Amino acid sequence: MRLSMRTLSAGVFTAMLFLAAAGCKKKAPAPPAPPPPKAAEAPPPPPAPKPQAPTIANFSVDPRNIQRGQSATLSWSVSNATDMSIDQNIGSVPANGTRQVSPNNTTNYTLTARGPGGTVTRTVTLEVTQPPPPVPPPPAKPKISGADMLSREAKDAYFDYDKSDIRDDARSALTADADLLKRIFTADPTFNVVIEGNCDERGSAEYNLGLGDRRATSARDFLVQLGVPADRLRTISYGKDRPVCTEANEDCYQRNRHAHLAPAQ
Repeated sequence: MRLSMRTLSAGVFTAMLFLAAAGCKKKAPAPPAPPPPKAAEAPPPPPAPKPQAPTIANFSVDPRNIQRGQSATLSWSVSNATDMSIDQNIGSVPANGTRQVSPNNTTNYTLTARGPGGTVTRTVTLEVTQPPPPVPPPPAKPKISGADMLSREAKDAYFDYDKSDIRDDARSALTADADLLKRIFTADPTFNVVIEGNCDERGSAEYNLGLGDRRATSARDFLVQLGVPADRLRTISYGKDRPVCTEANEDCYQRNRHAHLAPAQ
């Protein structure tokens, strides 16, 4: 019994020591409180839209090819730009417009459009060619004197034996001569003509001078009737002194019976 009490006392003493030892230990701190939940952040604002780049909807030249001295038209249309200009000394231009240009040589024109969204350019080319050389005038016809025209184109009027009447073949010849004389007198107002009356060798010199004068006068009167100015014509008779042939036959005689046109001296 006494042992049991001792055992019990030892047990109680041990328990008390354990409790005392446990009471002397430092208390562990309480764990920290959890942080409050973060408030939801507002989303960032969307980025500002980028400014639109300038747009050149049209930049053209019409026509695209000209000859030196001619002109062409530049046309343009621009959007989203604050400053527009064209080189080649044209300078600032509105957003939409036209401009007449007349360069002497082939030229490139550049349109520049600037704005908050950047810079754009466009170039057109105007081709300039040399005009073809003028067509040279036709070569001037060599000027022929009235005397040359008369010697080349005038026709003699022939007469029957001992006659001064204008026969049919003489009419045709003198009609052509009238046209010729009008042309000559128009080209040279100072030119005059002498009508020479001639005869064949038969008959006296005195008679043939009179016959030659009548033949020259008949030819002159016929020409005047056709419109040739009388004051540009005069007559002379050579009778039988200027034969064109000297054979004693009818063919030769006929050739010598004529009125002949010659330049007046």
